[in-house]
Amino acid sequence: MASPNVQQFTDSNFDAEVLGSDKPVLVDFWAQWCPPCRALGPTIDALADQLAGKVKVGKVNTDENQGIASRYGITSIPTVMVFRNGNLEKRLVGLRPQGDFLAALGESVAA
Repeated sequence: MASPNVQQFTDSNFDAEVLGSDKPVLVDFWAQWCPPCRALGPTIDALADQLAGKVKVGKVNTDENQGIASRYGITSIPTVMVFRNGNLEKRLVGLRPQGDFLAALGESVAA
């Protein structure tokens, strides 16, 4: 079951929710038919729960939101991006361990 702390980002809300966020944002670009994307789901849920209040965590379904996927040049999924102050800071492609995402967020996750 998906975490209630994981938001759904779409072509229509991406700019406001991600680029306009006052917190760092971790965005998982995925699709339902992609086995590595589904395998990454529990890691994204765990990060969302662990970082609630510090980092906004959400997903973009690339099949349903091709505008955003195209805008950010998503050619392989899963792709996870970290945005801070409206700017793309990190791009991680493929199935990776939770520690890679925590490292990408850096000081944003400091206690």
